[in-house]
Amino acid sequence: MITSPAFSGQRYGVFGLARSGLATVAALAASGAEVLAWDDSEAARARFTGPLTDLNSADLAGLAAIIVSPGVPHSAPIFARAEAAGVPVIGDIELFAQARDALPPHRVIGITGTNGKSTTTALIHHMLASAGAPTLMGGNIGLPILGQAPLPAGGLYVLELSSYQLDITMSLDCEVAVLLNITPDHLERHGTMEAYVAAKARLFAMQSPHRTAIIGWDAEADHDVLDAAEEPDIVFIEDVDAGDQSKWPALQGPHNLQNARAAVAACTALGMTRDEIAHGLATYPGLPHRMERIAEKAGVLWVNDSKATNPDSTAPALAAFPDTHWIAGGKAKGEDLDAVLPYIAGVRAAYLIGEAAPLFGRLLGPHLPVHQCGTLAAAVAAAAAAARPGDTVLLSPACASFDQFSDFEARGDAFRALVEGLT
Repeated sequence: MITSPAFSGQRYGVFGLARSGLATVAALAASGAEVLAWDDSEAARARFTGPLTDLNSADLAGLAAIIVSPGVPHSAPIFARAEAAGVPVIGDIELFAQARDALPPHRVIGITGTNGKSTTTALIHHMLASAGAPTLMGGNIGLPILGQAPLPAGGLYVLELSSYQLDITMSLDCEVAVLLNITPDHLERHGTMEAYVAAKARLFAMQSPHRTAIIGWDAEADHDVLDAAEEPDIVFIEDVDAGDQSKWPALQGPHNLQNARAAVAACTALGMTRDEIAHGLATYPGLPHRMERIAEKAGVLWVNDSKATNPDSTAPALAAFPDTHWIAGGKAKGEDLDAVLPYIAGVRAAYLIGEAAPLFGRLLGPHLPVHQCGTLAAAVAAAAAAARPGDTVLLSPACASFDQFSDFEARGDAFRALVEGLT
C-alpha cells in the first residue's frame, strides 16, 4: 500500500468504510497515524474489524483531516461539524497527493469528463503497460489508489477522477490532465451546472505551469475550464491524429475515437513512440459494460453498454451500429432525449424498461416503433424474437440503474446472463 511518513503521529478521521475508506484506514495506520473510523451504515460497521468512533458526535478538534468517501454529499452533517472544528475534509485522492513526496520519482495522469473517462483511463494504462512502462490505474476505477503497491522510479499513475473526487481534492498536480467533455450530470449532487463544471476544472487549476492539459473542444468552447490554470501546454483532443480506427476492434464508434485521441495525446506527452501507441490501440481489450460485444447468436450481435447512464453517452453507441434493436430505460436523469434523436436512423425499434419507460415512450414514439417491456428480461426476449441476422441488440439505457438494479454493473451482468440463456 501507499504510505507516507508525513502522516505519522497525526490523528485522522475516516468517514465511510467501503473500499476506498478501508484502504485509507489501512494506509494511515501503516504510516503510523491514529485513525478514528466510522460509517453511518450498520452493515459497513459490522464488516469493519477495527475500533469505531462515531464522527457524528465525537470531538473533531485536533484532527489533521477527515477523509470522506466520494459519495458522501456536502449536505452531510460531517462537513459542517468539520468546518466548525477547523478540520479540512478531503478524499483519498488528496491523501495520495500528499503522499507523493515520499514516493519514488513518478508522474500522474488524471482523466475526467462526463463520459468516456473509464475507457480512456483503462486505455492509457493498457498502452503504457503494453510498452513496458511501470504503471497502475486507480481512482474511480479498479482498486483504491492507497491500497496498491507504490511504483518504482519512473512509474506512471493513471487516475480516473470523478467530479465527486475532484470536489474534495486540493493539491493533485497532474503532469498530464485530461478533460474529455462536459454535459449535464450529477446535478443533484452539485446543485448547478456551474458547480459541476467547477469541480471538473479543478483538475487543471491544481496543475503547475507548463504541465500538459488535454481537452475536448466542446468542454473548452462551452465552459471556461482553463481560467484558473497556470499556463498549461494545451492539446485539443479533436486536433489529434490517432490513426486508423478500423484497426482497433474494441474502440468503435465516434465516442471511442475521442477517447483514443485523448489517450494518444496523453501517451505522446509521456514519450511513447507512434509504433508503441499503434500497438496499444490495436490490442486494447475493452472494459465490461462499455460497448462490450458479449455474444453473436444466430447472426445477431449482442452489445452490453450498461455504463451508458445518460443520453449523451448512449448517442455514440447508437451511431456505432446499423440495424439496431435498442434496449433503454431505468431511472432517468432528465426529461428529454435530445442527445440521441440525431442518431436513431439505424434503430429498428426501442424496447423500454424501468421508471423511464413511459417518458421514453412518449419521446421516441413519433420517431420509431416502441415496445413497453418493463423488465430487462422481457426486453431481451422481445428483441431476440424480432432481431434478424446482421442486426445488433444494444443495451444502452441512457439512464441510471437504481430503479431495478444496484448499479450499472449488476444491470450489465443481468443482461449477459439473459443473453447467454438464449437458445
